[in-house]
Amino acid sequence: MFTSKFWKAAAERAGKSAAQSLLGLWALDGFNVLHADFPLAGGVAAGAALLSLLTSVVSAGAGEPDSPSLVGGEQ
Repeated sequence: MFTSKFWKAAAERAGKSAAQSLLGLWALDGFNVLHADFPLAGGVAAGAALLSLLTSVVSAGAGEPDSPSLVGGEQ
């Protein structure tokens, strides 16, 4: 968990989670750029990213070394 490899992978996962939550929010809301609630969208994305990072930290040591994943590599 104390390596740059771990944090790069965790940051990638957090970014993907943030993007997925934004897309989900906007898809459900019928996104209109002129009436979008950007503070809400930012909060939802930040919350998803934070939850993803916390999940990665909790998962550290369960899978492969230096990986935020709970599962091991392919055999």
